[in-house]
Amino acid sequence: MYEYVSVICFAAVATWLVVQRRYDAARQVGPFVLLPVVILLFLGGTVLYAPAAPVMPALQSYWLVVHVTTISVSSGLLLVPGVLSILYLLRRSGEPAWLLDKLPSADALDRLAYRTTIVAFPLFTFAIIAGAIWAEAAWGRFWGWDPKETVAFVSWVVYAAYLHARATAGWRTTRAAWINIVGFATMIFNLFFINMVVAGLHSYAGLS
Repeated sequence: MYEYVSVICFAAVATWLVVQRRYDAARQVGPFVLLPVVILLFLGGTVLYAPAAPVMPALQSYWLVVHVTTISVSSGLLLVPGVLSILYLLRRSGEPAWLLDKLPSADALDRLAYRTTIVAFPLFTFAIIAGAIWAEAAWGRFWGWDPKETVAFVSWVVYAAYLHARATAGWRTTRAAWINIVGFATMIFNLFFINMVVAGLHSYAGLS
């Protein structure tokens, strides 16, 4: 979990640096993106750290590198549009004004969230497919409705719904942003509750 969270944070910061370089007006959003990153790094170094141990023989595969890397990076990418959609809704409401006045317009935040999700969603899709292929090699089935698999699929459906809503008249603004935030919430739920509380094939030793 420590290494996993570290990669998520790295991907989130790298994504934001790319976004900031392409859209200089979005520079003021940086502290809001860094806030969850700092929280995750703190939890990773204090609560989530456990000594590394050899991977069980069934999981010793090159798919480990492919699946874990892509799911970590895509999760970090999706952190950014989650934060942007929250800021979009706050910008639309106008409160608190002292905090939001220097941010880009609501429309600019919405566009940035959408464009970042467009990049992250295919990578997230590939990560789930790679996980299914690895599961077939390791456990003899592509899909077994393990808790983490189930919530990952729910997240995928929510993000697919967001992209569809974002392109649909009447849904492309506030409603689409709420869907994106729900997707972000399912990712956080999967990261903490499923990994650390619910027992399953994806439970991490020493943390659940």
